[in-house]
Amino acid sequence: MLITLPHAKDERGFFTKSFHDTLLKAAGINFVLKESYFSLSKKDVIRGMHFQTPPHQHSKIVFCPQGAILDVIIDLRKGSATYGQYCVQELSAENHLAYYIPEGFAHGFKALTDDAITYYLVSSEYSREHDTGIRFDSFGFDWQTEKPIISARDLSFEKITNFGTPF
Repeated sequence: MLITLPHAKDERGFFTKSFHDTLLKAAGINFVLKESYFSLSKKDVIRGMHFQTPPHQHSKIVFCPQGAILDVIIDLRKGSATYGQYCVQELSAENHLAYYIPEGFAHGFKALTDDAITYYLVSSEYSREHDTGIRFDSFGFDWQTEKPIISARDLSFEKITNFGTPF
């Protein structure tokens, strides 16, 4: 689900509300915040496609308070009518959009600008044993970059065709 974050701008700068429980509940999202973090990425960095397996699965709210990212989510829920399908949205400091990503989805992004900050609100705490992903280039999405910057860990993930979903 795409969320527009409350935002105000004047001669001093701007103010953006990154979490508002009443607004989320009005949209049908019951989100319990357990952890929050952010990353800073150079242009053409691709991070993903990440998720945590049960019993430490989580939902996320992701937004970009500086720069711009191309945010990608993919449905990994077996039995879902949209299993294996992905959604893509630009998130930026300019558009004030955030993605609500439910449990059972993998998440990743490509930085469209240098010094792009991606901020995460997460419904569970990090669990090293349950933190994993699928390969960024295995589900048919064109990242539109000839020289992506990708971690060795992200390159080591299984392709979606070999992935047995736990969701």
